[in-house]
Amino acid sequence: MNNQAIHFSSTAGERLMRKPEVLARIGLGNTTLYANIKAGTFPAPVSLGGRAVAWRATEIDGWIAERIAASRGQLGEHRRAERQ
Repeated sequence: MNNQAIHFSSTAGERLMRKPEVLARIGLGNTTLYANIKAGTFPAPVSLGGRAVAWRATEIDGWIAERIAASRGQLGEHRRAERQ
């Protein structure tokens, strides 16, 4: 029982997102979502019991930040190549 209390207190404030919210936030479809999870390029969901799953909001935010950084880095390289 103490382990459960420690577990819950260590995740206090962590928000979980269900699939419709994740899909709306990332702008991808269901098939692409699961293909990216399988490829290891998108965070895996957390089991809530039974068939219910959710994603940690912090992991989704991190994934979005990585996509933005990668996009801006590639855009910057593309613009430098055009100038040369």
